[in-house]
Amino acid sequence: MKLSAGEKVTYGLGAVGKDMVYMLSASYILYYYQDILGVSAIAMGIILMAARVFDAFNDPIMGVVVAKTKTKWGKFRPWLFIGTVLNAIVLYFMFAAPPTLDGKGLVAYAAITYVLWGVTYTMMDIPFWSMIPAFTEGGKERESLSTLARSCAGVGSAIVTIITMKCVYVLGQGNERAGFKWFATIIAVLFVVFILIACMTIREKSTVDVDSPSVGEMFRALLQNDQAMTVVIAIVLINCSLYITSNLLIYFFKYDFGGAEWYNSYTLFNTFGGAIQILSMMIFFPLIRKFISAIQVFYVSFVMAIGGYAVLLILAFVNMSNLLLLFIPGFFIFTAFGMLTVLTTVFLANTVDYGELKNNRRDESVIFSMQTFVVKLASGVAALIASICLTVCNLSNDTENMEAAADSSVFGLRLTMTVLPIAGLLAAIFLFGKKYILTEEKIREITQKIEEKRR
Repeated sequence: MKLSAGEKVTYGLGAVGKDMVYMLSASYILYYYQDILGVSAIAMGIILMAARVFDAFNDPIMGVVVAKTKTKWGKFRPWLFIGTVLNAIVLYFMFAAPPTLDGKGLVAYAAITYVLWGVTYTMMDIPFWSMIPAFTEGGKERESLSTLARSCAGVGSAIVTIITMKCVYVLGQGNERAGFKWFATIIAVLFVVFILIACMTIREKSTVDVDSPSVGEMFRALLQNDQAMTVVIAIVLINCSLYITSNLLIYFFKYDFGGAEWYNSYTLFNTFGGAIQILSMMIFFPLIRKFISAIQVFYVSFVMAIGGYAVLLILAFVNMSNLLLLFIPGFFIFTAFGMLTVLTTVFLANTVDYGELKNNRRDESVIFSMQTFVVKLASGVAALIASICLTVCNLSNDTENMEAAADSSVFGLRLTMTVLPIAGLLAAIFLFGKKYILTEEKIREITQKIEEKRR
């Protein structure tokens, strides 16, 4: 039975809310604690990275818990709703640090709330993406839903990226600390409402009945599914490249591009980038996909991203003060990452079928727990790299004249934002080209064999 329009729309709405929350945390937690509250950049980098190490154990275990769940509401929806409510509560407290805290107390508060945020986000993110193979029939329907969900997730990310600093200034009346607290509150409420609507509409359709794996079986299944491991490593490299740029972008506009109204330029650039990223997922990708295969689109996206960063690197030596010039590399980078976001989800969903044929078990939750983990791992690694960059370049809110930051400082910032992402993307494309084998023909062959085994 095909998915209804209502199920597609509400699933997409849930993706909007989910990624609004994720982008607020991924892009602004370092800025909030380091630049606004004065926590050491290195301390924050270590906290963010340590939380991701913890997730290395937490995320796969949550995948097992979801796989073992059996309720009248299904396997996924109970955890999706519970995790959403808890994550929304933690999000508020994470951006509402008590004014009485400072020094070690503030560091401890940041560490505790961020770890709890990661745990609760995992509780809802794993079941959310695990539902794709469970209520689609594979092939075009799965790719279509993955494209829609990722496009909607991109909309959520873009909305937060575009409006955050403007809303923070308005809600806080110039006080960034108060502004972030109220903005986080609004995002948390919207998150719960969107996911609740999705939970009330979507239904699991998969009739596959498999035993829940033990933790040992789970890790063996992942190690045996070479295609899943290839995709998740590629996701780490791709997202790390993107998050290095997104983490440092606000510092670039504040301390390099400069000006008293720097956040207006920052908002305008993010508006352009967010619009391009949404268009790339909802229009560019489906259009290009009509003419070439998904894997070919994948390679085209890499060429666009690397080319965009190369142009940005050239501008670093020529002219980084003209906002319109920055739109040129921004177009290619945002377009590429929009399409890569959709494609990695499609490829990961395909590895579920591959794993079922190879290992005789269908591990949606286990496979997609890896996506949750690696995306957060990438954000942790990127945050650590960004914090090291900020420390070495001596960029913080204590800078007396942010328009006159040392040339060596802004030069180091520019290099970190361009050279490291290029290196990460080159590593990803090399790994994918060597290891990934799930072409469209191969997927059709696997799907046919699975159907024959189920008869």
